[in-house]
Parts: sequence; C-alpha cells; structure tokens
Amino acid sequence: MKICIFGAGAIGGYMGAKLALAGADVSLVARGPHLEAIQSKGLSLIEGSGDAVTVPVRASANPADLGPQDYVIVTLKAHSVPAVVGAMQPLIRNNTTIVSGVNGVPWWYFHKIGGPLEGTRLRSVDPGNVQWDGLGPDRVLGCVVYPAAEVSTPGTIRHVEGNRFSLGEPDGTKSDRAVALSQALQAAGLKAPVRPRLRDEIWVKLWGNLSFNPISALTHATLDVLCTDPGARDVARRMMLEAQAIAESLGVVFPIDVERRIDGGAAVGAHRTSMLQDLDARRPMEIDALIGSVQELGKIVGLPTPTIDTVLALVALRARVDGLY
Repeated sequence: MKICIFGAGAIGGYMGAKLALAGADVSLVARGPHLEAIQSKGLSLIEGSGDAVTVPVRASANPADLGPQDYVIVTLKAHSVPAVVGAMQPLIRNNTTIVSGVNGVPWWYFHKIGGPLEGTRLRSVDPGNVQWDGLGPDRVLGCVVYPAAEVSTPGTIRHVEGNRFSLGEPDGTKSDRAVALSQALQAAGLKAPVRPRLRDEIWVKLWGNLSFNPISALTHATLDVLCTDPGARDVARRMMLEAQAIAESLGVVFPIDVERRIDGGAAVGAHRTSMLQDLDARRPMEIDALIGSVQELGKIVGLPTPTIDTVLALVALRARVDGLY
C-alpha cells in the first residue's frame, strides 16, 4: 500500500511520521525549509515529554517524483487545494483513493447523499468545480482530523494532543478501501474508526470552527476567554444554532447540545485558534471553508443566517485589510 500525504505540515507531518515509524510505504509532498530539513535530516516527531524520534521518509515538492499512489491524503488548508489539483495528477491512477482531511464543509458533501440535493456543488469551497472535475467525487474517502500538532522547527513535528482520524465513505458504507486505510493507520498507533455517518462528525467539529475561529480572529481572545465572556459566548451560540438548523435540515444528528459544545471549547483553555494563528502569521485564513460554506448551505436549504452573515462580513474585511483573503 502506497500512501502519499499532500501537505505535510503539522497534521500531515504527524500522520506521515507515525506511518513511517510503523514501516508504511509513505511519501510526503511539502515545501520550503520544512521540506529541505526532511530531505537532509529526516522527519522528526516529538510526542509528550519524550525526545524527538527521527525517521527517513521520501519527500518532494514535485508530486511527479513520487509516482502513482493507492491513497493520497490531503491535509492542506481548504483554500489551498483547488490550486494544486493539477499538480496532484501524477499521484493518481484508476484505483487511487483521495482522502479528504480538510477542515470545514467538504467539496464532496452532496456526493451520494441522496435526495433532491444529490450532486450539488459548493462554490465557496470548490470554485469552478476544480476538485469535483479534477479529482472526482467517486475517489473520495472522507476524514475528520482531530489531533493538534505544530511544526516546531523545520523538519520537526511536535504533537500536542489527540490521535483520531475518523474515516467515512460519502454513502456511509464500510468499504474495503476505508477498512484497509483504517488498519494501516491503526498499525501506526493512530485511531481511525470507519464511521457510517461521517457528516455528523464533520458538523460537530465545524460547529466550533465556524464560531470560535472568526470570533477569536476579530477579538484576539483565546478559547477560554471567548467561551466564557457573556457577549462573545452569545454570538457563538447564535452562530451555532443557525448552523444546527441548516445541518438538521440536511439530516445531521448532533450528539450534544450547543451549551456543552461551547463548554468543551472553554475547557481547552488558553488556546489560540488556527484562524487567529494564521492572522498573526500573516497567512491566508480559512474563511470560506469554515464560514462561507455554511452561509452558502443556508441559502441552498432556504434558512436565514443573520449572525453568521454579520461575523463573516467582519472577519472577511479583517482579512482583506491585511491581504489574507
């Protein structure tokens, strides 16, 4: 089984290191000083209070160097994917599975969902249908990413918490390809359950990302602060309730309520969300995948999103002012 991780930053690097340490045939697509360090010294992983463990792994900025793969696991930021669909083609053959480990509403969301919305395309996350046409939804295996990690120095991944990568077919079946990848990830010490209702998990994670990320980018507050400040908590609650109504109209079942989800955010502590980190580092922000996509879904199902609309307008302007959107 040949596995390529496309976008071997923090999360992709963590997964790649775990797979390589377990002896899997894994390769990485990376770039810049991080790639140079991996090529010259190997990929290093720090877990907990332990020392760094280094493993040699094949890595390149050019996917053509790596050849066709059985699985291509995409761990880029959502807005970065359309631009690299062309570059990904040398990795793809007839039976290649594309594993979509990207935050937000995935571009394939309405593939094999059934009903009147079957095959609906989402402009906010796949402008011009680049991914739908260039990758093909039949290749896709969904993935919800839970670990937190960081690139502490080029070539070195520091694992912060979590080791679960939930997998799921768009049609909810327990396919051979999903089971095979699950077994490979489990052999590497990762949790990789195959879920029949992956969209439910997508929404529970998105619930927090949709609200906590833009509020933190606008206020610079950490999770513990924004989830306990009465005003910010109320804004988050309103955004989440609007999103819940949309999701439930699409058949999603939420296992917890809004208050528990916000309390869970508060319990994380003084964490700076990914959108706030991107703002501070002057990196493009995942606005469309995390917020714009939910606004678009609201329009598709005919439900209003007044709070989401307001926060989206503000955080989009905040990003544009700094050239990050």
